Amino acid sequence: MTSSDVGESTGFSAEERAAMRERAAELRAEGRKGAKRADGLTAVLDRIAEMAPEDRALAERVHVVVTTHAGHLAPKTWYGMPAYANAEGKVVVFFQDAGKFGTRYSTLGFNDAATLDDGDLWPVSFALRAWSPAVEERVVALVRTATA
Repeated sequence: MTSSDVGESTGFSAEERAAMRERAAELRAEGRKGAKRADGLTAVLDRIAEMAPEDRALAERVHVVVTTHAGHLAPKTWYGMPAYANAEGKVVVFFQDAGKFGTRYSTLGFNDAATLDDGDLWPVSFALRAWSPAVEERVVALVRTATA
């Protein structure tokens, strides 16, 4: 994967990482509920940082889309994967890096708490190999629909 595959970004900048850590500290300062959310954010960011560069770039973009377009979802790890849960604690969306199970693509997945329903059959898992403006647009639409 080249940097053009993920747009202008090759990952979070040092400033973006610092801002996310600061936000985690703010959430901890808000008390028990804020601390839990901050711990989840820290766990997600730490897990993303452990990924291979290609997977990390995708996971970072997914993280930005979810936190921007579904900020009410709480970040947490779920079976060791970055995930985002609703107010009831149910995982709505998750990212599985290719390196986790040695697959040829990463996966963007949605659990039954997502509202992607479309008749009697709809997709809940998507192979994700590269990031582009078109991919971002599709992921934004999926996240918005899943959390509507």
